[in-house]
Amino acid sequence: MGKSASGKDSLYRRLLDDAGGELHPVVPWTTRPIREGEREGVEYHFTDTEGLKRLEAEGRVLEKRVYHTVHGDWYYFTVDDGSIRPRERKYLMISTPEAFIKLKEHFGESCVHPLYIDVEDGERLERALKRERMQDVPKYKELCRRFLADCEDFSEEKLAEAGIGKHFDNRDLEQCFDELKKYIGAADG
Repeated sequence: MGKSASGKDSLYRRLLDDAGGELHPVVPWTTRPIREGEREGVEYHFTDTEGLKRLEAEGRVLEKRVYHTVHGDWYYFTVDDGSIRPRERKYLMISTPEAFIKLKEHFGESCVHPLYIDVEDGERLERALKRERMQDVPKYKELCRRFLADCEDFSEEKLAEAGIGKHFDNRDLEQCFDELKKYIGAADG
């Protein structure tokens, strides 16, 4: 987990690729529109608010967050579809401290471990701006909203409340990747 533009998506993909099938992705769900380059079932499962309501009525939503964006409310959530079996396989997913707490409560503390990716805010803002400029229709207002929301969602108080103490500094992608690999390997032993 990490704030937007922390490099968590790049690190996530590299860790999964490097694991040779030993780590399995957990694909979260969202009601936000699909972005350019995203694919259904890869980065997210995309649905609408009616789809979310159906999953909630079935009791399958493990955790849910709402972001009040300049484009309306967008929900992000994790669905228990039977594919997450932490006592049988190892998984990797992108999440938030709030979601981490809920997943830890559902699956048990021994099954859920945080990997918090950290980047200095000025560097993150530069990365986010560069990424947004690559979009056909840049959404700068939403970039700013996300940046400010992340300052709250990933505050030191919320990280401490979730029991997340270790930070992986991602100023250098290769170094951060190596540190994450070592940490994951050490957790196995």
